[in-house]
Amino acid sequence: MAGLERITQPTLDVLEVLVCAFEEEARVHGWAIMKLTGRAGPTVYKVLDRLEKAGWITGEWEQLAPTQAGPRRRFYRLTGEGAPAAQALLAQRRPAAVKARPALGFGRLPREAR
Repeated sequence: MAGLERITQPTLDVLEVLVCAFEEEARVHGWAIMKLTGRAGPTVYKVLDRLEKAGWITGEWEQLAPTQAGPRRRFYRLTGEGAPAAQALLAQRRPAAVKARPALGFGRLPREAR
């Protein structure tokens, strides 16, 4: 696939979550991807970095109010180029996953972020 040097099982796992979020018009943060894939943080973030460098996803930092405590999260979503490429890759490598994908219940994106 264009832009990706190698396609690993962790890459496919992360893409499954991102495609599901895309279909639900949502974005998803790294910790949620780790939980949903069962993959360790370093593995997930390496995949996310490769996908972002390839132009398949974009990431944006959460905006916190000054009164909100805790670290900001980075949210990811597929790009216009990345969504069809990811869907095609999953259809080729994991056809069963594409046919029977349950909704993950991501929150919808606010209008201005779509």
